[in-house]
Amino acid sequence: MHGNFLLYYITDRTAFPGDETSRRSRLLAKIAEAAHAGVDYIQLREKDLSTRDLESLAHEAVRVIRESCPLKAEGRERKSALLINSRTDVALTARADGVHLRSEDVSPEDVRTVWQCVAGPRDPENSRQKPLIAVSCHSATKVTQAAASAATFAVFAPIFEKKDASPAGLKLLREACVANIPVLALGGITLANAQSCLAAGAAGIAAIRLFQEKDIAEVVEQLRG
Repeated sequence: MHGNFLLYYITDRTAFPGDETSRRSRLLAKIAEAAHAGVDYIQLREKDLSTRDLESLAHEAVRVIRESCPLKAEGRERKSALLINSRTDVALTARADGVHLRSEDVSPEDVRTVWQCVAGPRDPENSRQKPLIAVSCHSATKVTQAAASAATFAVFAPIFEKKDASPAGLKLLREACVANIPVLALGGITLANAQSCLAAGAAGIAAIRLFQEKDIAEVVEQLRG
């Protein structure tokens, strides 16, 4: 498997055992592990948290990513970017790199407008002047709309599995990847089926369990060789 594809770790601290303090600590350790291993994007997807708790966790996530050593690939540093699920306000407050929009969220254009008005001078070592914007899509039409609205990339799901939802499969993924935007495959992605997603035209893969339940460095090594 060639190494020029994108990896996206989506967090879920509720999958960890223990109390909230323990879960938070383990999640931050996983985020640091992902950053150190050279995962391209990390989405903080802790939707059950209050705004205050999410902001606190996002600040900590930014810190651990900054402190983790990026890998060097082809002479360039590969640094993980942090995206906050749906909350542009939290992303700005925590000085994250961008947001991940759900299919029913505001448009990428709206996010860019708010970002430009509020962001001000950004820290070049930590965040981007222009936000990274990912969009969840469940049809080829939605991917095309994301491309037209200048999203950074689309996440197409579910490919293989999702609770209470029918999988889209590789055929629909292939159709979605025709759009003029990088498309990442999500939903039941494993080491065994990741290659089939790339063969269908995906620019990369996104996952929760593949990264969170395994040694991330080993996963990245097996995927990127």
